[in-house]
Amino acid sequence: MVDVESHTISVLVEDRPGVMNRVMSLFRQRGFNVDSIAVGHSEAPGLSRMTLVAQGDERRIEQLIKQLYKLLEVIKVIDVTSESLIQRELALVKVAANERTRGDIMRLVSEVYRARIVDAAPDSLVIEVTGPSEKIDSMLTLVRPYGIKEVARTGSVAMVRGSGAVAVSREEAIA
Repeated sequence: MVDVESHTISVLVEDRPGVMNRVMSLFRQRGFNVDSIAVGHSEAPGLSRMTLVAQGDERRIEQLIKQLYKLLEVIKVIDVTSESLIQRELALVKVAANERTRGDIMRLVSEVYRARIVDAAPDSLVIEVTGPSEKIDSMLTLVRPYGIKEVARTGSVAMVRGSGAVAVSREEAIA
């Protein structure tokens, strides 16, 4: 039986229109469902970092990485799944709240999850929480009985701990 697991893939790409579409097309063509995607500027001018989380076995992920390198705008691709990672996600969660429940919700999310209340309305609270995806999932489970009105999640970003890096040198970026 093939061992399918969640893989975190970090991709450095040229910051140009259409690059994200080409990368995502490769995932789609190979039948991968992307669980999470986050894209932003990197430390190198003109380069963006994409962090993608997808399910797949080792062999299919290796093939995908080889295909990604065939895209001209792709500079570097690393499956960082087996590395020691710092992995975070941000979520904004709008929860139904009234005079009776407001204090309980505020205490619960601030003490247990170290989350912040970023907006308060007469009938709701907006909570900002950051951390591993499991922490966010756990908080959502705890506030669900109060009534979740809306959730917006960023997708996971990851960085290798210590001196390991997905970064490229200035020479690599220019080449």
